[in-house]
Amino acid sequence: MNAPDIKMIKTQMKALWTEGDFGQIATFTEPAAEAFIKRRAITEGLRVLDVACGTGNAAIPAAQAGAYVTGVDIAPNLIETARGRAKRARLNIRFDEGDVEDLPYADGSFDLVVSMFGAVFAPRPARAAAELLRVCRPGGQIAMANWTPRGFIGRQHEIIGRHVPARAGAASPLEWGDEAMVRERFGDGAAALQATTVVATLHYPFSPAETVEFFRTHFGPAQHAFGALAEDRQAGLRRELEEFYAHHNQATDGTTRVEAEYLDVAATRA
Repeated sequence: MNAPDIKMIKTQMKALWTEGDFGQIATFTEPAAEAFIKRRAITEGLRVLDVACGTGNAAIPAAQAGAYVTGVDIAPNLIETARGRAKRARLNIRFDEGDVEDLPYADGSFDLVVSMFGAVFAPRPARAAAELLRVCRPGGQIAMANWTPRGFIGRQHEIIGRHVPARAGAASPLEWGDEAMVRERFGDGAAALQATTVVATLHYPFSPAETVEFFRTHFGPAQHAFGALAEDRQAGLRRELEEFYAHHNQATDGTTRVEAEYLDVAATRA
């Protein structure tokens, strides 16, 4: 991938995550983030980096557990929201604007590097993996939560992909949900690696149709997907997504509750 191509892709990615109001979406993965951080068994004074931190879902519970936390994300609006959340919680968290493929930190700066549903969107995964390893100290841990291809989010991604072609030149984020692929990407940089499938419960206080509309309104990538289609094709995508949510809905009270599988990765830096 040449320099002009990657520059264009990064500009498009930044625009995707700047659109909408991702904070509205992130609210519904907060319980999963808290459980993910709890499994890290954070001790007082641990140096933690949250990569592609979004609005701070993982950074905030890590700081509450006593860690010195830094969060980094490509989207300035998400960083501002994260700073506001940390301030309201009276937590001293540093949030920086930055790129997972070129992290603005020295080698071995952190004891624990985490990324929950974020670093997977880097267009050059080998470079992203190298950066996650670089900023983690030897013997430290890199922890990731990555949606699996066969899980609810993976299958939703597949539905959207049938209507809107994937961005040329960028790897699918769902590849990070395959254990073999993760092991290949970390390679000799990881002295040990454990991967476990975990199910996150996503509960929305809306009907399936209203949930689809909620994402179309607030989620930048969904806005882009619908906006790239003619009106009749938008209707087709909406209908298929509504049917998908309705089919997998476990709630019986007019709300929407789905189970979404992800791969919990814990790699020890060599």
